Parts: sequence; C-alpha cells; structure tokens
Amino acid sequence: MLARTPLGEASAFVTLLTPELGILRARAQSVRRPGAKLAASLATLAESSVVLVRGREGWRLAGAILEENWFKKLRNAPSRRRAARIAGLLLRLVAGEENDPALFRVVRGFFQALSELDEPEQELAEVLADLRIISALGLDAGIVPGEASAYAPSLLASVAGDRMAYVRRINQGIEASGL
Repeated sequence: MLARTPLGEASAFVTLLTPELGILRARAQSVRRPGAKLAASLATLAESSVVLVRGREGWRLAGAILEENWFKKLRNAPSRRRAARIAGLLLRLVAGEENDPALFRVVRGFFQALSELDEPEQELAEVLADLRIISALGLDAGIVPGEASAYAPSLLASVAGDRMAYVRRINQGIEASGL
C-alpha cells in the first residue's frame, strides 16, 4: 500500500504495488467508516493480500488481509521517512499504472532491509533502491548492482564507494522523467 486518498464520505482511492501487476489504483468502498474491516489492511506502508475486481471504471478492492505492517515494523522515524520517500518517488514517477513486477521486489526488499540494517547502511540502501526504481522505469541505462531485492551489507559497501556516481544517475533519471 503506497498511498490512500479520501473518496467521498467513506471510501478511498488506494495506490497499490503488487507483485503481479505492478502499480495500480483501486477504489476501496466504506474503508473510512468507523470499525471498517479493511482499514488495518489498507494502512499506508502495509503489505496485504488483496482481492481486486476489474470493472468498467477501473479496479475495485473487494477484500484484503494484512500480511505485514511495515510502518510498525520499522524501528524508528528515520526508517519510516526513508520508506515514505521511496513510496513518494514511485508515486511521482508513475502517473498511471505501471505493469512492472520488479518494482515490488525492489520496494519489498528495501522495506525488509530497513527493518534490519543500521542507520548508515539504511542510507546506502535508499540510494540503491532509488537507482533500482529509476532503472526499472527505463530512466537509467547503467548497470545496477545486485538483484532487485538484495540489500546485503557487502553489496551496500560497494555502493558506498560509488555513492556520488549513483546519486548523479538518480538525479539524471528524475530529470529525464520531466518532473
């Protein structure tokens, strides 16, 4: 769950990152009512198993079961801010729906790394996640180290050596997006 926007009195428009369909937006009815069953499963930065129905007007969320609440699992405010920045980058760069399952592996691996790594390594993991997102969206043609979901300390040590070059590539990718 990347974002949730109010829709009418009790519903919401949710932006999901799925392993099969990539980024999509769906309508969740009555999720904002007191005691709504789906509310906990649709919290921002929650990982949930969802049931989606494709209709005439787009996707509709028919059910959800919470798998992992990353907001709670992340130990401190800096970790949560890093997770929010990565989600925000995706929301900025993808205007509509993006059918790229690699984005899910990048983000899920990054959230897992944030829950395990120390602060200095988290900063390097964020740089690597930014670069992987830029690359997956076709805004960078350079080589990206490691697999999409890998954030091992040894890999992050190699990122530390080339950090400035990676940041430059990220900035060029964002600039190429027109944002």
